[in-house]
Amino acid sequence: MKLGSLKEGGRDGTLIVVSRDLTRAVRATGIAATLQQALEDWSNLAPRLNALSEQLNAGAVDGEFALEMEALAAPLPRAYEFVDGSAYLPHVARVRKARGAEVPESFYTDPLMYQATSAGFYGPRDAVKVVSEDYGIDLEAEIVVITDDVPMAATPEQAAGHIQLVGLVNDVSLRNLIPGELAKGFGFLQSKPRSALSPVFVTPDELGAAWQDSKLHLPLVTHINGKWFGAPEAGVDMQFNFAQLVAHAAKTRPLSAGAIVGSGTIANEDTTLGASCFAEQRTVEALRDGKPSTPFMSFGDVVRIEMLDRDGVSIFGAIEQRIEQADQA
Repeated sequence: MKLGSLKEGGRDGTLIVVSRDLTRAVRATGIAATLQQALEDWSNLAPRLNALSEQLNAGAVDGEFALEMEALAAPLPRAYEFVDGSAYLPHVARVRKARGAEVPESFYTDPLMYQATSAGFYGPRDAVKVVSEDYGIDLEAEIVVITDDVPMAATPEQAAGHIQLVGLVNDVSLRNLIPGELAKGFGFLQSKPRSALSPVFVTPDELGAAWQDSKLHLPLVTHINGKWFGAPEAGVDMQFNFAQLVAHAAKTRPLSAGAIVGSGTIANEDTTLGASCFAEQRTVEALRDGKPSTPFMSFGDVVRIEMLDRDGVSIFGAIEQRIEQADQA
């Protein structure tokens, strides 16, 4: 099934079940008011939501309405936790090589991960608000999984059973603020503002054969101002699968229902497949030409991130956002 949230009903939105073709929806009235509520009682409520989904897709449900992307909030407008990994080591290796550093051996056995902003997410058509272009505005096209309650010290095999939904994220990064923050040795803060989530999250069974070994085996396509930017294969060159990432996050603490776990920027060894962020593109240029030639994003630029199935049909709907200057107090 496919689930989303309308921009109504308060900060956590209103839960809707969305048709497979992303054209129709119905409120989950009487089942769960919000997606967070559904995830907290997933074993009991998921079957009821799935039954509603089957009725919607069969065209036999009362209260359905035409889906408008602009009316959608993020499926989880806010989450208790968002932890983001960096599972695609070709990206890590290139960035480090560009500054003359090697990839430590531990990176191949122990995932990179940080605590990201989760108090609010942009909806799929909301503008990205940034104070200044001097911050180095970048996108990061990634996949996320959403869990129910995950016990502390869960193994990867156990963690796989707690992955209930899959979606996309535009993990916005302010690249020119990152070096100074990381130099303090205390991690990201100002350089990682709010991110945007795909119009819908889907259950893994919606992905069919594309979901194998806790990886999503399809390209993630990014366009900038209508121009193709990249379509790296998400199932290729992923050092750690999502079960391993969830287990890593839960090593010393349980994860609450509604936890979001990100893959990190999708990147392949094959650079002809393009990039999922400007930092990657600029690194490829620096290694090839001695310096980067592609600037970071400007106000007015439009990002589009989408994943299509093997028949060319959109799975999650597209994240499509304009970069705009934020009003300052």
